[in-house]
Amino acid sequence: MKIIILDTSCGNLYSLKSTIKKIGFDSKITNNPNNILNANKIFLPGVGSVQSIMKKLKYDNLIKLIKNCKKDILGICLGMQILGKYSEENEGNKTLGILDYSTYLIKNQHLTIPHMGWNKVQNVQKSPLFKNINDNSYFYFSHSYAVNVNNYTISTSFYGKLFSAVIQKENFFGVQFHPEKSGINGIQLIKNFLEI
Repeated sequence: MKIIILDTSCGNLYSLKSTIKKIGFDSKITNNPNNILNANKIFLPGVGSVQSIMKKLKYDNLIKLIKNCKKDILGICLGMQILGKYSEENEGNKTLGILDYSTYLIKNQHLTIPHMGWNKVQNVQKSPLFKNINDNSYFYFSHSYAVNVNNYTISTSFYGKLFSAVIQKENFFGVQFHPEKSGINGIQLIKNFLEI
């Protein structure tokens, strides 16, 4: 199986690569369009700013390729947020526009922002991503922006209000948490994605 981790120059690319290795698969970190087109599974990781990830994808001529992607692709954290059409970050930025949602800044004076640490994830719809993972399992989050619950929401989490923890539309999947930092549940979720 050809597994590609998109080189977004941001995020724990090597941590993700090593988690995939633990499951028994090799993966390649690349922004080479031919490698991406020949992949069976694609990861779109992201940590940092929406501006820098969009700039990098544009520079590498990957925006159209991702939008037209027919292979299974999993956006992680910022990688999930940019599957939507808009982010409030840095006075507003257009994102990939694959899915019809926007990303908003978590605003709550009683809560610490960013939302960091373990939080419960509740399933709204059945998904192959959660095979052999119990409902209300804990995953590791680290984010200041979130996506409202919408038509593509598979699972939710709560931090001041409900937000989308996992989304899916056809071959596009997204998780707001970091599966590569989420212990046994995160490993199982990545394994499930690879086996879909």
